[in-house]
This record gives sequence, structure tokens and C-alpha cells, in this order.
Amino acid sequence: MSILLVQLLNSLFYASVLFLIAAGLSLIFGVMRIVNLAHGSLFAIGAYIGAWLVGRAVGFGVPVIWLLLVMPVAALAVALVGVVIEPLLLRPFYRRAEEYQLLVTFGLLLILEDLMRLVWGALPLTADAVMDTIPVVHIGGLVYPGYNILVIAIGIAAAVALWLLIYETKFGVLLRATSQDRRMASALGLNVGLVYVAAFAIGCFMAGLGGAIVVPSHAAVLGMGIEALVLAFVVVVVGGLGSLKGALVGALIVSFVRTAGIQFFPEVELAVLYLIAAVVLIARPTGLFGTA
Repeated sequence: MSILLVQLLNSLFYASVLFLIAAGLSLIFGVMRIVNLAHGSLFAIGAYIGAWLVGRAVGFGVPVIWLLLVMPVAALAVALVGVVIEPLLLRPFYRRAEEYQLLVTFGLLLILEDLMRLVWGALPLTADAVMDTIPVVHIGGLVYPGYNILVIAIGIAAAVALWLLIYETKFGVLLRATSQDRRMASALGLNVGLVYVAAFAIGCFMAGLGGAIVVPSHAAVLGMGIEALVLAFVVVVVGGLGSLKGALVGALIVSFVRTAGIQFFPEVELAVLYLIAAVVLIARPTGLFGTA
């Protein structure tokens, strides 16, 4: 029973990180109708900034408990990167065909990967000090990291906050109006450009937060953004691109399947994920909660 509970917590931990990445990706697509291939690199930047800030804080003797504040700071830094990227690089391509958008975001992915190598080098960065601040939890005869439970709580809080932002605030009404009919929203006097910047920044914040909360348990390494992007696409394919509910359900499905795969059949773990995505695409081409 204890082993099953640990596997359940591991699945929820992984689902929390995947949801943050996939929710940001879905939000950007839902509002701006652009598939951001550089989203995984933004996740990796959040991890690198978080690990770098933890290293600097420990070097300056900052109390260990304050290191938890590094996570939102790193996410805000990634959001600022998004504020710069959206008007300068992405906005000129909104009226062009989708292949141009894919090419420019793929090029941005490569640029960001090289920038991370230039700034932080090729060696992994760790933030173990943050994980050590949270005491372990005893489950039966097993020991489970308390930090993982904190990540699960952060994922739940982020899901609730994002839902409230989109469906219970005036800003959420503006987001939904822009996503449904950009021209009509602009004709009614809405500053569509500002809404796009805000939506892209929120999506980047979610990706950066995912990287910042995962780096204490997984080192920041080059290439982690590409792996995260692939899994995030599996999530949004299953749940439906542009759907917040789909991002949540897709993250839970992918995380539970992957955790079970690692435990019982590691040789075909990724193949099972892609098989699930293929079955969903055959049955529902828009995903479980997506719309045409």
C-alpha cells in the first residue's frame, strides 16, 4: 500500500510540472493561435535561472527557507523574456501562414538553447539546497521527499489561480474575447496587442515556474527544454490544444501512464505515450476537450 501511495504521489508531482508547461502552451495558442515551439526552452531558462539564483543566495549566506522565493522570481524573469520576445519576434508573423510561425519559434528554440550554453556552460546546475529545506515525509516504512508534496500543492494552486484568472476576472473576459474574435475585439476598442503581450507573458511565467520548481529535484541541463516540449505536446494533443481543462486532464493521464511505464515496462514507456496520443487523435482529432 505504501508503494502504491508513493507511485501516486510521484504521478501527481510529475503531473504538476507537466500541467504548468502545457497550460502555458495552451494559453498562448488559445489566445494568439500560435504554436510556440520555443516553449520548452522557456521552461529550461526558468530551471537555469532558479538554479543560478539558489547558488548565488547560498553563496551570500541567505537563510535557507528564503530560497523558496527563488521559484516565483525565476518565473517572473522568464515572463519578462516573453514580454520582449512577443512584440519583437512573434507579432510580425501573426497574419502569415502557420509554417512561418513554426519556423520562427523553432529558430527561437535553437537561439535560446545556445544562449543557455553561452551563459551557464555545458555543465548541469543544481539547486539541492531548496529541496533540503523541506523535511521528508514517512509513508509506512518508506521515506518520501517533502518537497515533492510542495510541488504538488503549487501545481494545484496554479491550476486554481489560472482558472480564476480566465473565468472569474475582467482580464479573463478580455482574453476570451480576443481569442474568439480578434477583429471584433479590436473594433470595440480593446488593445489586442497589450492582451497578446499579457497572454504570452503569463504562458512564459507558467513555463518558467515549471522549470524553477523542478530544478531542486532534477538538475538543469542542456536539452531538458526539448524533452519537456515533446511531453507537453503529448499532453495538449491528448487534452486538446487551447483548453485549460484539457491541459490538466492530459497532464494527469500522461504522468500516470509514464510513472506506471517507468515502474513496470521501461523499455516501451515513451512508445505507450505516443500510442495514447495516436488513439486520441484517431477518435477525436481535436483532443478530449479541444474544439475545431
